[in-house]
Amino acid sequence: MRGLLTCLTLALMGGSQAIAHHSTAMFDMSKTVTVQGTIEAFEWTNPHSWIWLNVPNPEGGMDRYGIEGMSPNYLSRAGWTRKALNPGDKVSIDINPLRDGRKGGFCVAVTLADGKTTLRSRPAPPR
Repeated sequence: MRGLLTCLTLALMGGSQAIAHHSTAMFDMSKTVTVQGTIEAFEWTNPHSWIWLNVPNPEGGMDRYGIEGMSPNYLSRAGWTRKALNPGDKVSIDINPLRDGRKGGFCVAVTLADGKTTLRSRPAPPR
């Protein structure tokens, strides 16, 4: 009985980690920056999706941006699918940039090349 109680206690303690959420402190949530580039990959993964974007830089090369997004569950309720973004797609992405200046941020919205389709990653801010 004691062993069962110990196992149950450990399972419950570990489970709390699974529902914990990390902070957004690494992102400057007070700023929104728009980056334009080409999708390298779209990872429809838990707990957060990832967009890897190649963005032309002033030197004629490419900068690789890692853009964190909401969970697939949240995104699917907002109209996204795992095929919403594909390698080679040209997009414009609004992000909350990383505070430390690295190339990346947290996804706010993605506008596809047609200019009409915007996939919001979070609710639009109040006006």
